[in-house]
Amino acid sequence: MKSDSPPRPVPSLSGDPRLRIYLLPNLLTAANLFCGFLALTRIVEANLNDPSFIAIKESLFYIFLACICDLLDGRVARMGGMESPFGREFDSLADIVSFGVAPAFLVHRVVLREVFRNRPEIGWFIASIYVICGAFRLARFNCLATLPGSGAGGGKYFVGFPIPAAAGMVASLTLFLIEWYHQELPLTALRFCLPVILVLLSGMMVSEVRYPTFKSIGWRTQHPFVKALVIAVIVGLFFLLWRHILPFVSPLIFTVYLLYGFVRPSISRRVQREIEADDEPDDEEELGSAGSDTSTTHKS
Repeated sequence: MKSDSPPRPVPSLSGDPRLRIYLLPNLLTAANLFCGFLALTRIVEANLNDPSFIAIKESLFYIFLACICDLLDGRVARMGGMESPFGREFDSLADIVSFGVAPAFLVHRVVLREVFRNRPEIGWFIASIYVICGAFRLARFNCLATLPGSGAGGGKYFVGFPIPAAAGMVASLTLFLIEWYHQELPLTALRFCLPVILVLLSGMMVSEVRYPTFKSIGWRTQHPFVKALVIAVIVGLFFLLWRHILPFVSPLIFTVYLLYGFVRPSISRRVQREIEADDEPDDEEELGSAGSDTSTTHKS
C-alpha cells in the first residue's frame, strides 16, 4: 500500500552549510588518522626481542606526527574560516584512534603484558580504561559544542587534560624507557611507571582541571625580531640534536603542562596571561573549550 505522505527531502551535502567539507583541514585530519593506523600496524609487527626496538620507535614517530597534524588542522581551519561540524566529528574519530587506541595498545604491548604476566586481565583493563576515558572526553566535547551558549570549541581553556597531550606524554615516556634500556640501566622500577601514569592520565582527561589552549598565540607579537631569532636557534638545535634530547626533553614538556593545570589557580591573573600569551581579560565564568581535545574550533 502506497503512502500519501510526500517523500522527505534529502539534504544536499554541498548545499547544507552544516555539512560542508573543507579540503585542507580535513586532509590534515585524515593524515592524523593515517598516522594512527600506521602506529598500530608497527606495534603489531614489532619484535620485542629486538634490542633496537625499531618498530616501536617508528610507532612513536607516527604518534608524534599525528600530534603535529592535529595541531595544524585546527589552526588552518581557524585561519581560513573553515570550521564545520563535519570537521569536529571527523577529528574526534581520528583522535580516538591516534591518541586513544594507539597509545593504549602501545603501553599494553610493551609494558603491561610483561608487568602483569600472571594476571593479564589487569593489563588490558588498564589500557581499556584509558581508551574509554579518551572516548568519553571526545563525546563530551561534541555534545557541549551543540549546546547554545556553552562556549565549547571557541574558548581559551581545555577542561581536563587534552587527549593529544596525553598521547604525547605516553609516547615520550615510552621513548625515554627505550633510551634508558639502551644505556643498560635497570628497568625494574621504571616499568611500573607507565601503568600508573596511564591511570592518572585517564582520570585527568575526564577531570575539570583547566588547561590553556594557547589559541591566543599568533604571528604578531612584540619584539618580533628577538623572538624570531630565539625560536630559530631553538628549532635549529632541536633538529641537530633531536636524537639525543627528544627522549629527555619531551617527557619534561608534557609533565610541566600536566602539572600547570594544578598550580594555575594559585597563579595571579597577570602571570597567567603572560604564560598563556593571552591579551584578553580572564573570564572565570567562561567554560571555554570544555571537553575540547585540540587547539582548534573545527575539531575536538
